Parts: sequence; structure tokens; C-alpha cells
Amino acid sequence: MTTLAIIPAFNEAQAIGPVVGDIPEGLVDEVVVVNNASTDATKANARAAGATVVDEPQQGYGAACLRGIEYATTRKPDIVVFLDGDYSDHPDEMPRLVEPIAADEADFVVGSRIRGNTESGALLPQARVGNRFACSLMRRVWGAGYTDLGPFRAIRFSDLQALDMQDETFGWTIEMQIRALEAGLRVEEVPVSYRRGIGPSKITGTLSGTVKASAKILWTIGRMAATTRRRAPQLRERVDRVRTDAPTLEPKG
Repeated sequence: MTTLAIIPAFNEAQAIGPVVGDIPEGLVDEVVVVNNASTDATKANARAAGATVVDEPQQGYGAACLRGIEYATTRKPDIVVFLDGDYSDHPDEMPRLVEPIAADEADFVVGSRIRGNTESGALLPQARVGNRFACSLMRRVWGAGYTDLGPFRAIRFSDLQALDMQDETFGWTIEMQIRALEAGLRVEEVPVSYRRGIGPSKITGTLSGTVKASAKILWTIGRMAATTRRRAPQLRERVDRVRTDAPTLEPKG
């Protein structure tokens, strides 16, 4: 079983070293930092910390994640983990996300900051309200049990490829969570810790970022709700086809 971590990073020169350094030794085979048009020393510091660096000149969280997936196709890992590059996630808690997949108990694991220990001021009020509203809409439309749109998540790589992710900006996380449900993946949510990241928040830390992210998330939910009956059978078929060709993970223990 092989695991690859993907870290989208835009101007995270101070944080990227600690993020890479705190990933548990031996858990991940390769750490990939996607340099998303940074204008500081993010790229150099990521390499100095031991990460592989790939560039994505088009700014956007989803665009950086898609570039990471493109790189992962050259490595063909069993599991891919996504986490943020500002040190707000706790990389040392990565086993919580990887182990259910390695034990064949889940296909997709989302780290919930709402259910975990969140440092005061780390998850701003607008983010909490947005999370709650988005999760309530997913519950109504798809019967989802999510409590968070947390960026810290792990998924079987073959299933991730089958999901055919598209979003290039703020709708990335919720698109993945909806597509996972539509594809019939075994979804699990685990509590994770969350702290104030190093440097200012690039989304919910500003009014414009909050408005843009909220609008994109609501638009994504509406668009996907209107097309779910057509898309869900296609995703299930893709997952079945990919799993037929992909090797089976051997459970731990």
C-alpha cells in the first residue's frame, strides 16, 4: 500500500516546512507540494523540507488539487491525502484518515473540524455558519451526514480518478463530497484538530474571500442537485470499472 500527500500552497513560505515536517515518518511515500503561483519562497522551502514540488500557475484551490492529481497519476498510489499548507491542519493526525481506508473500512474519509478540537479563533464564525448551511443542504438533497467541508481528507486514488473532479476554485471540497456520495463510496467522517494557520486566511479571513467562497459553494450545490440523477449512475459505473482494473488493498492487521 502506498500513500501520497498533496498540499496546495499559495504564499506559504513560513508554514510549508512545518507542515511537511509534521507528517508522520513512514506513513506517506511521497509529499507533493503544489506551488500555486506563489510569489514568496514557498517553492524553495518546500523542497528544503523534502517535498516534491510541482507548479500550477493558474491560481485556485481546485486548480492546485487537480494538478496534484495529475502528478499522482504518474505514481499511482493506493491512497491520496489532501491537507492545507498554512499549518492549520495537524499533519500528525493523518493516521486517523488513512487507517480506515487501509483497513478497508472506508473509501473516503473527511476530517471534521466541527467534531474535533478547534483552537479559539481558528474557525471563524462565517466559516462555521457556511459549513452548517452547506452540510444541511447536502443532507436534504443527498442524505449526507457531513458536519464539515474540511480540507484534510483521504481517498482511494482509483476512486478519486473515477470521481472526475472538475472544480478549479472554492467549490472543490464540496464537489468531492457530493460526488463521493453519488458514486456510492463508503464515506466516513473523523474528528480532527484545527488551529490558526500561519499568516492570514486567504478565504474566510477576508470579506471578499468569504463572499466569493460562499457564492461558489451555494452555486455548486445548486448545479449538482439539478444534475445528480444523470451524473450519479455514470459515477457508479466509473467506480465499478476502475475498481475492476485496480489492485485490491490488503487490510492491515
